Amino acid sequence: MKKLIIFDLDGTLINTIADLGACTNYALEKLGYPTHDIESYKFRVGNGINNLFRRSLPEGEKTDENVLRVRREFIPYYNAHNTDLSRPYPGMVELLEALQTEGILLAVASNKYQEATTKIIGELYPSIRFSAVLGQREGINIKPDPQIVFDILQATGVDKADVLYVGDSGVDMQTGLNAGVETCGVTWGFRPRTELEPFHPQHIVDNVAELRQTIMK
Repeated sequence: MKKLIIFDLDGTLINTIADLGACTNYALEKLGYPTHDIESYKFRVGNGINNLFRRSLPEGEKTDENVLRVRREFIPYYNAHNTDLSRPYPGMVELLEALQTEGILLAVASNKYQEATTKIIGELYPSIRFSAVLGQREGINIKPDPQIVFDILQATGVDKADVLYVGDSGVDMQTGLNAGVETCGVTWGFRPRTELEPFHPQHIVDNVAELRQTIMK
């Protein structure tokens, strides 16, 4: 049984796509750009919000300046609305409570900016005492760079061999590979199984019950 489970946030612990899509659409509309179907945002997120904005801007408008313009509109609005519609995936709160009771350490590694990561986890997982909750931080490369995993290992004092990294995307699987830790892909998130398989994670699970069995082995 592993001593530390590191979870991705968006698409793994919490279904955040409705708020991410609605708030990005708000920022785009404010600047006079076309908006997008909420479901399409599942394939726009995953590499930090600047890349989300770049993917959402029209062709010919994907400049650094325009990304920053969208960001300025998005951040305050998202800060106020990032738990309007976002919810933990069914069974995840109960799973984390059970793992916590077993004495397993829990952590979050997200490409969402730190302020939002901390707020969302605090509001939607109030019963869980995470050992570390890390998002995108100034001067630290985003996933799939493994630094965020290394920072969690340093904070917890857990050896790589005792870690399972859980996520829903190819970025997550690559992060685990880059960090040299065991990985588990989940199929209930934003990306399909076919995005996970090329990275050859040690596990792919389709539901929370399977995830629990994987962790408790």
